[in-house]
Amino acid sequence: MPVELVNEKNALGKIIPIDLLSPERLAEIENTFSTAQKNWLTLNKFSAKPGESLLLVDETGNLDRVLLGKPGEEDAFSALDCGKLTEILPDGCYRFSVSHTYEMISALSFLLNDYQFSQYKTLPNQKTIKLVIENDEARLEAQRLAEGAWLSRDLVNTPTNDMGPEQLSKAIQKLATTHNAQFNEIVGEALLEENFPLIHAVGRASSEAPRLIDMVWGNETLPKVTLVGKGVCFDTGGLNIKTGNFMTLMKKDMGGASNVLGLAAMIMDAKLPIRLRVLIPAVENAIAGNAFRPGDVLPSRAGINVEISNTDAEGRLVLADALALADEEAPELLIDMATLTGAARVALGPDIVPFYSHDDGFSDEIQVRSKDMADPIWRMPLWSPYQTMLDSSVADVNHASASGFAGSITAALFLSRFVKKAAVWSHFDIYAWNPKSAPAKPMGGEAQAIRALYALIKARYK
Repeated sequence: MPVELVNEKNALGKIIPIDLLSPERLAEIENTFSTAQKNWLTLNKFSAKPGESLLLVDETGNLDRVLLGKPGEEDAFSALDCGKLTEILPDGCYRFSVSHTYEMISALSFLLNDYQFSQYKTLPNQKTIKLVIENDEARLEAQRLAEGAWLSRDLVNTPTNDMGPEQLSKAIQKLATTHNAQFNEIVGEALLEENFPLIHAVGRASSEAPRLIDMVWGNETLPKVTLVGKGVCFDTGGLNIKTGNFMTLMKKDMGGASNVLGLAAMIMDAKLPIRLRVLIPAVENAIAGNAFRPGDVLPSRAGINVEISNTDAEGRLVLADALALADEEAPELLIDMATLTGAARVALGPDIVPFYSHDDGFSDEIQVRSKDMADPIWRMPLWSPYQTMLDSSVADVNHASASGFAGSITAALFLSRFVKKAAVWSHFDIYAWNPKSAPAKPMGGEAQAIRALYALIKARYK
């Protein structure tokens, strides 16, 4: 790994300070710089604007210190700017010159920014950067969060020919084995025998059998936390086929599954005192003679008959059966994550995750954790009058609104019909992708909202 977090005794050679500076702080310390360094600042017009960086050398030409501009009032989000330093720093060992509130997030940003997906191409020789984080808890937490994010990113970035339902199942088996968790799956026609008709209907046209993957970890007597992730490994749109430009990124339509698995990895590595269950309906929404159709009425595990208006709104169908199963044991906390609607992206763009919950206490807490962990989310309303948009003349409910209005809200309202017993339920409509690179966020698959959720679960059940 090119970036490594270490304590001081494992640091080798000179430890180069990284100064996080506001313009005011730069003015205070500039008189400690050599004449050559002051001239270098002037030549580069460095004024410690937020995110601005500069390398300073000593009189021998060796790197002496690193300068990075930060806002006057630092927060967790500004700490992510530290990640961009991995692109300019040479080999060496570094440390923040002053211990600061968001040191863990700053260290995490180094690891997140350094991520590269290299399964299919040879990367050039990598430099080695060591970052000294003396606080053991902060160092281990940053590593834990980074590894969970890397897992999520790897799963999303892997193309469907190597990450279909069967390969996703194998990846989950590997995670279960690593953490001594129980693994089970229901595959193909057995889904009908076990009463998961919606999962079967969405995935039956694919050459790879649909499946419901079930991983359980922790003592049964502990508080029950259940994570459900949409595992549509590729989405053609079904008979409502997508055009090519909308199909290009559909390897990421299992981003909900990848994100809950990243979150599960964090939870299990931290050995949080909960009983964790992860449910992944893994399917490919393909086209064949047995594909489900617009106008079909399909039964569900919950006993709700669903009219199909558009086969390209398949994610909420597989989630409905999985949520119904999760709800049967009335968990204390039930979270689902899905790359569910384009409407969510129109509303909040690619970076901010809309979430839905009836529980004000949970919603307030997760928004605080979002700020602490630099993991942007935004609460959206479960506006019950919009339930009428899902009315059907032939079934209990239509799974998607014909109007096109409030698409993310109506999708969440549809899912809410399948949750009755869970003490707290929340739905996260994620994008799971960075369309362009930013500090700590390389272009490609992304982990979203799972740092905030991890922090909430850790605080609630520590």
